[in-house]
Amino acid sequence: MIIVMGVPGAGKSTVLAAASNSGYRMANYGDLMFEIASKEFGIKHRDELRKLDTSKQRKVQAAVGDALSKMGEKTILDTHCSIATPKGYLPGLPYSLLVKLHVSQLVLISAPIKEIIGRRKSDTTRVRDAESEESLSEHDAMNKAFLATYSCLTGAPALVILNKDGGLGEAQKKLLSIL
Repeated sequence: MIIVMGVPGAGKSTVLAAASNSGYRMANYGDLMFEIASKEFGIKHRDELRKLDTSKQRKVQAAVGDALSKMGEKTILDTHCSIATPKGYLPGLPYSLLVKLHVSQLVLISAPIKEIIGRRKSDTTRVRDAESEESLSEHDAMNKAFLATYSCLTGAPALVILNKDGGLGEAQKKLLSIL
């Protein structure tokens, strides 16, 4: 399994579009979490996931881990490296989930913070909390720390791909080079 992560607005899904015909199965962690959380806890929108209390998020993550462990090695997982919650950053991939998966590569999609803010403002399909540059910079730094930890836990190589405005083709090319 290849796991592709980043903060909301970094362009994970856009970069991943290049891999749609690669022979890999595409899975979106947030979609899987929403499917489970809507049944278990009655949430109505995917963006409500990060507002669930930590114990509920862990329960949903465990169920997602079970589903992902059955998907096979030729899967690309689109997810968040960490989730900013009112109590702090929650690992997007806790150890209890990682041990269920056969991870061959970890990828963090990043972008300049000002560009992420601009992308978020122009994305009318999502309900996102406004974040300052400082807060987003902190989140991006936390993601890099979590990425290194996930690499240590799984033994999988970690790669950071910069997805700057105007550089989508280069970011996609770098992703395709590891498939």
